[in-house]
Amino acid sequence: MKERSQHIKPNTKLKLLLDQVLNYSQLSFFPNRTLFRSYSKSTFLKDLQAAANVSLLAFPQGIAFALISGLPIQYGIYASAIAAVVAPFFASSRLTVIGPTNATSVLVLSTFLALGPTVDKMGSMGALLFLVGVFLIIGAFLRVATLLQYVSQTVIIAYITAAAAFIVANQIHLVLGFSFEGSSAFGQVCWGTLQNISSTHWPSVMIGLITATIWLIVARYFTKFPTLAITLLVSSLVTWGLGYVGIYVDTVQGVPMGHWPVGLPTLNFELMNQMAGSAMAIAFLCVLEANSIGKSIANRAGDRLDSNQEMLGVGMANLACSFFAAMPASGSLTRSVLNWQSGALTPLSSIMSGLLCALGILLLGPLFVYLPKPALAVVVIFVAFSLINKHQIKTAFYATRSDRTVFLITLISALLFALDFAIFLGVACSIILFLRKASEPELVEYSFNNEGHLQPIKENETRVNPQISIVHVEGDLFFGASELFRDQVRRVCSDVNLKVIILRLKNAYHLDATSVLALEELIRHLRENGRHLIVSGARKDVYRVFKNSGLLEFLGKENFFMGSAQNPNVATRNALKRAQELMGNAKADIRIFYDPNKKG
Repeated sequence: MKERSQHIKPNTKLKLLLDQVLNYSQLSFFPNRTLFRSYSKSTFLKDLQAAANVSLLAFPQGIAFALISGLPIQYGIYASAIAAVVAPFFASSRLTVIGPTNATSVLVLSTFLALGPTVDKMGSMGALLFLVGVFLIIGAFLRVATLLQYVSQTVIIAYITAAAAFIVANQIHLVLGFSFEGSSAFGQVCWGTLQNISSTHWPSVMIGLITATIWLIVARYFTKFPTLAITLLVSSLVTWGLGYVGIYVDTVQGVPMGHWPVGLPTLNFELMNQMAGSAMAIAFLCVLEANSIGKSIANRAGDRLDSNQEMLGVGMANLACSFFAAMPASGSLTRSVLNWQSGALTPLSSIMSGLLCALGILLLGPLFVYLPKPALAVVVIFVAFSLINKHQIKTAFYATRSDRTVFLITLISALLFALDFAIFLGVACSIILFLRKASEPELVEYSFNNEGHLQPIKENETRVNPQISIVHVEGDLFFGASELFRDQVRRVCSDVNLKVIILRLKNAYHLDATSVLALEELIRHLRENGRHLIVSGARKDVYRVFKNSGLLEFLGKENFFMGSAQNPNVATRNALKRAQELMGNAKADIRIFYDPNKKG
């Protein structure tokens, strides 16, 4: 056996290692492959129709998102093509379409504004995307996506609201026909625009007004038509006509037919170190968007979504984009919904939409030279306004005081500082406030009435037996709550008549080493004062912590009573009997109700 193991081929060893990693992470490559076992012509036609609809939307959206990022417009289309093709091979959703989005586009803009004008955006995008992809892939294998439940949606609402304001502020100077050195802060962009207002180019303003009028008319009266595509087409024709009468407006650069720069990303480690924080923020937004959109579509379509598998798909898509001169990609809400509504049945619809986008950029690239910058800026402003959701803002602001605090901190910091810093600050505040709530266990003192039923002791009400206190613990007893819990129980002990405390831990959760040490200290304190502690109603996980830590032995097995789901009060009844024994009155009548036919 040893001789055979020594001659295992290197590729076999690599496969074994890969299988072990996949088994640990519970991930798989091409998880949707079973959908193609019975693939038919009718399914293909439905996927193709959906792909055509999605590509018609993805093409102009890619242009808009590239403009938001401050990149050449083809970068958005490159990302729409590559991400839509690569992601389905690794993601769990069959309907989600991956590509550039508003949220990630703003972070790209903020990243390069913070790095300064000397940094080559196009030369650095590959390294940024490489970092984003690596962070997402590592996170997927570590199953980080399962922790997203602890991130408040309020953070995302505040970030998107601030991002929308930043987008609008950063596009106004393009509508006015002038440019200036950008900034990563909202206030500085507004100030820079005001300082250069005298340089306004009125033909550009005219094109901007015409574009806005076309957008509003199409959106209002021709809802079945693609508003963005029609607006850009008509604005380009108007700009082309004005050029014949000597009125010129800046346009974007065209892309040579069949041109697509492909190559290894330039990994400048010093620059990557500077971009690491922004890459982490982009990766964080990517996984949040992809999972929230994926779950929404999956619920509507009756599918199930693996969050970590989806994270792997987005990571692989961004990694692939780093080789194809693209920009960050995440889950697109509009394209995913359109894909589902268009009747897509398998991930092949996303792959075909990406191929159609690639074909479009290769054939239509030279026509980009007719797109006027002011018109594109107006389109981006309208897209930004669509991000502001008044209902979500109102909910986040008025739901709870904690939500309002997180919303305001994230929003204000996003307007004053770089957006990646605002995201991390908002998430930190959200988690801190969550831990603050979770670290406040509720302690309610109970007694039993004449019928033997347990009930909370009301204010100014005395115990049936002044020497025994039954304290019901509700909530988490992890490290953040242990000190508060210990102090609360000590306050109960301030009654000089009290001899025994019965802790009902039926609804106590997440005990850890810190809470064990706090309980040890509490037991020691009670014993020094001639008092006793009894635990009742404990679940199996609580018992396991008590036993493994040695706390059970320190407390005494005779003072620990397991709970019973069939007969919830039996543990407290037995604890009361033990309390009477400790006080030297073992024959006292315990009148607490329990069902003798159900054994605990």
